[in-house]
Amino acid sequence: MPKRFRLTRRFPVAMTEDGYRRLKTFAKEAGLDEGEALSFLFENYSSVINHDNLTHRLRLFNSELEARK
Repeated sequence: MPKRFRLTRRFPVAMTEDGYRRLKTFAKEAGLDEGEALSFLFENYSSVINHDNLTHRLRLFNSELEARK
């Protein structure tokens, strides 16, 4: 029997405009709403993320973070 999809948590999220636009695009392409898209990405994190790219991108993001605030 398939697991029932329930959104059990709601939390305020601060996102950049670029990040939110990309989330909306991904959700639309996948036929999901934004909350479902985030749930999908985090439930399947280890299989959809390239660890080497993530590490590199995270370093870049963190180095630019203060300038973007």
